Amino acid sequence: VDTVAVRLALRCLWSHCPERWPLVMFWEGAQQDNEIGRSQNVTASFNGIVRQLRRSGAYSEFSSSK
Repeated sequence: VDTVAVRLALRCLWSHCPERWPLVMFWEGAQQDNEIGRSQNVTASFNGIVRQLRRSGAYSEFSSSK
């Protein structure tokens, strides 16, 4: 998880997430040794990141092309 790509992705998302907990939780959770705990934390934080992106208008499931 501690790779340039993951750090860059989280840094790019930082300005779109008013609440920082999902980004911090993703980073910390992904580094856990316990596979089940890691999976649960990454899934929960990913869902939190998506929720924050939708709320900020940075992500939509629907394409707005005409």
